[in-house]
Amino acid sequence: MKAFWMSMTGRVFAVLLLGIVASASLTQYLAVMERQRTVERYRDAYALDRAEELIAIAAVIKPEARDMYQRIAAKGAIKLETTNDVIMGGSAQTDFSRQLAARLGGQYKVVPVGDRPAACDEPRQINSIFGPAQWRGTCEAMNVLMHDGTVMRLTVLPPKPPPPTGQNEIATFVPFFFSIIALAFLVTRMTVRPLKQLAKAARDLGDDINRPPLALRGAAEIRQAAAAFNAMQARIRQHIFQRTQMLAAITHDLQTPLTRMRLRLEKVPDADLQHKLLGDLSATQQMVKEGLDLARSMDSTETMQALDLDSLLDSVCSDAADAGQEVTLKGRASMALMGRPLAIRRCLVNLLDNAVKYGHNAGVTVERMVGAARIRIRDSGPGIAPDQLAQVFEPFYRIESSRSRESGGTGLGLTIARNIAEQHGASLALANHPDGGLEVTLVVPEYYAGN
Repeated sequence: MKAFWMSMTGRVFAVLLLGIVASASLTQYLAVMERQRTVERYRDAYALDRAEELIAIAAVIKPEARDMYQRIAAKGAIKLETTNDVIMGGSAQTDFSRQLAARLGGQYKVVPVGDRPAACDEPRQINSIFGPAQWRGTCEAMNVLMHDGTVMRLTVLPPKPPPPTGQNEIATFVPFFFSIIALAFLVTRMTVRPLKQLAKAARDLGDDINRPPLALRGAAEIRQAAAAFNAMQARIRQHIFQRTQMLAAITHDLQTPLTRMRLRLEKVPDADLQHKLLGDLSATQQMVKEGLDLARSMDSTETMQALDLDSLLDSVCSDAADAGQEVTLKGRASMALMGRPLAIRRCLVNLLDNAVKYGHNAGVTVERMVGAARIRIRDSGPGIAPDQLAQVFEPFYRIESSRSRESGGTGLGLTIARNIAEQHGASLALANHPDGGLEVTLVVPEYYAGN
């Protein structure tokens, strides 16, 4: 789960989801607040009409019915009742008291009361998670001096909250929440899928430079990126082809003059000089041969096919043993790999030759891993200095202790082996074994039919 949220898919999904939820919440909040303000304006208008009505009725009602009327008018959120207060200067006029005085006319005097009713500050029961917890409309008390000298107290309180609807607003929000999750997932998938396809194409390009080009489909930006990727692949393929052809041509053309030199050296009368020159010539020919092998190792035109790893290892080790090399094989992988037969065989042969040349023997161990096989080739040699473990993969690099013609080689064997391994999506690493000797670890991916 942590890997998902750290990936681009998880991040895009989280940004979309949070953005939609935040936008929806803000929209809902603004809608609820606007609805509340509308309710408050209508309530204030109603309270103004109701207050004018109560005062007008109280002014014309007969004395014998006034007590009963006051009991009725003292109920509800807008109350009118008799008070013993004396009209004084009072507090400053409010909007409500000013509008009420304008409606009643000059024969009435409206004076706001300084003390705010306690009900104005009491929290209200609300049905919305976004609604305000207090009434923000008109809530005040005022004294009204009637035309007959009677003082009446008019109190405007918040309206009673509406009855519960029986629905939980959070529960009604759940379907909306799941719908935006689905929407965010679909948008994320549409956005990230082309990037994943492009990443897969780049990974496959490292294994097979001749893979088919990407299909130009989707949005204009995706088609443009695919076209640029295909053009890059074509340029890389052309560059590798030209370099391989140039190296192969050079090494091939050198074979003819080297052969003529060998024939002419046979006629040198000085035997000691002839021996030295033939040795140098043999080393040159070996370098040319391995240069040609290096060029071939970069050639990816050989057809890929499914290979049985155990059969391939058994064949390579048997051939090495028949050639007089001390090679042993242990373990089984019981898996197939997708590769080029000649190239894979050349990689394994180079690793075995390297182990036998510098370590006198090669112990091959193969074991199955999850989705791969690990091949370990260990020799009994002196190993390599830790600071040179990475350098030995460089072309023509040889450590100081192996520069003689008898054992040194040209320094291309491991370079060729690594090139072939990388072309097949495999990894190649060197390490000094704790019990002595050098151990080469080759991890090759498993081939699944249908992929």
